[in-house]
Amino acid sequence: MRNPHAKTLRAAILSTLLAAGTLLALTPAASADNGGGDESKIKQGFAIAPVDLDLKGKNRALVGLGSYIVNAQGGCNDCHTWPNYEAGGDPYQGQKEQINRAGYLGGGRLFFGPVISRNLTPDASGRPLGGATLAEFVAIMRTGVDADHAHPQLGPFLQVMPWPVYRNMTDRDLAAIYTYLSAIPCVEGDPGIPGAPATGRCL
Repeated sequence: MRNPHAKTLRAAILSTLLAAGTLLALTPAASADNGGGDESKIKQGFAIAPVDLDLKGKNRALVGLGSYIVNAQGGCNDCHTWPNYEAGGDPYQGQKEQINRAGYLGGGRLFFGPVISRNLTPDASGRPLGGATLAEFVAIMRTGVDADHAHPQLGPFLQVMPWPVYRNMTDRDLAAIYTYLSAIPCVEGDPGIPGAPATGRCL
């Protein structure tokens, strides 16, 4: 025996599902997820970059994505900028965040013994980490081998740097980080390499 209300019930269920689908499609989260992969991360990366960026000759999407990874996911500023914040701009003190723009990713944080964070900014060649090529950068991130051999007494690997985690990033993510680092302003010197000159990097 057929249910006389079955047709009405099916119509009501279909109508509810269509309404729910329309509502989900209009929500910002769903739009971001459905709307184009990394576009929201790229846009956010540009919004949160604490310094002016040189985009000339660079892949804009990689710069934006790299900024997102460096500034929103990787926490690179925590180790590679010292001090991290401008006076009066420390969010841990309840202040409005003001990242140390003059020293941004220029290294200088002392960890233990001779280990000091490196300068990640580009040199006069326009390449980050004092002139590293993309292939060299990827090799450093994948293997953790210190290309500068700054602390032979501690072995060949970068200490403190969480390369065992970052090496699991995709090739595209590493290329994005590299491209972003090539777009930030140069900071003089390299406090992470014993005997490195204080000036001349940015010439």
